[in-house]
Amino acid sequence: MLSHEVTQEVIQNELAVVEHLVREAGRLVAGFYATDVSVSYKGVNDPVTAADHAANDCLMAGLAAAFPDDGLLSEESADNPSRLQRRRVWIVDPLDGTKEFIGRIGEFSIMVGLAIDGQPALGVVYQPVADVLYRGIPGEVAEVVENGVVRPLAVSTLVDPVEMRLVASRSHRDPLVATVCQRMGITQDRPSGSVGLKVGLLATAICDLYIHPSPGLKEWDTCAPEAVLRAAGGAITDAWGRPLTYNKA
Repeated sequence: MLSHEVTQEVIQNELAVVEHLVREAGRLVAGFYATDVSVSYKGVNDPVTAADHAANDCLMAGLAAAFPDDGLLSEESADNPSRLQRRRVWIVDPLDGTKEFIGRIGEFSIMVGLAIDGQPALGVVYQPVADVLYRGIPGEVAEVVENGVVRPLAVSTLVDPVEMRLVASRSHRDPLVATVCQRMGITQDRPSGSVGLKVGLLATAICDLYIHPSPGLKEWDTCAPEAVLRAAGGAITDAWGRPLTYNKA
């Protein structure tokens, strides 16, 4: 657990900076969303757009200026191994849900997380189209801001899987998820894009469970969402029940 002094410092300084940056990046992304944007591919079924790069440039420049002593890790930037020597590392996904962005579905988000000593200490997830911002500092802040209205976050209290509603991937659902649901007796599900928005559905108790059996999960997929979910009383583990750690090689 992070000390109370550390979390208070994060609340007072970092959260306001990050919220400003993600909203600024959100305005850039919304501008691209309103127009036709060209798509290129980093790999098989892995699209990237000018919106990804514009948001990334905004976030990385802003974080570097505000917190010059911290490490940085982003999906859309070359990795700098010097981050491995830092206690504090900002972990960024400038546009989570690129497929939903391209498909004009709207279920994409901008995600910025702060890991301290390998633990998620702060997370902000922002959905520009709906103007919904989730913010979490475990043990201190758990809130969603929707069109200027602030509400507390809290996960579902259901314990019987049969009663649970699964939030599932809209664009790449693994067949293993259906097998897991069948064995657990889960019959209700809601599709959504963006890991951050799926976790938002958990943190607001609209859904109860998210299963993602993918070997390709990256730190920028989960750092900000995990901070939000932990703050709301939830948890994320790997498939063996082990906690996730951040700022790895």
